Amino acid sequence: MAGATVTLWRPVGPAELDLIRAAGMRAFPPRLADQPIFYPVLSEAYAIKIARDWNVPASGLGFVTRFEVRRDYLDRYRPQPAGGREHLEYWIPAAALPDFNAAIVGEIEVNHGFP
Repeated sequence: MAGATVTLWRPVGPAELDLIRAAGMRAFPPRLADQPIFYPVLSEAYAIKIARDWNVPASGLGFVTRFEVRRDYLDRYRPQPAGGREHLEYWIPAAALPDFNAAIVGEIEVNHGFP
């Protein structure tokens, strides 16, 4: 179906959120040298767990972003389990992030924040 999208979430820390805001809430920043993949997740609960349990201890704050991606773009990737069946992620190669960002429909929203 043309125009179909998939809802994804991404847990982020404050530095990454600042870069997303600088991009007008329409793109994720390039990966760092030690980050070969970009991993948006398929469930809000999993994103909350990562933001709360990993981002907060690492940087003092954690956020959950929500966004829509064109299904026709995501069809080239398969969701990958990350420690459990309920923990699914897309593994987007860092070099493909500009194409991923181009497939985002609308703005990236911040749905949760954790101190």
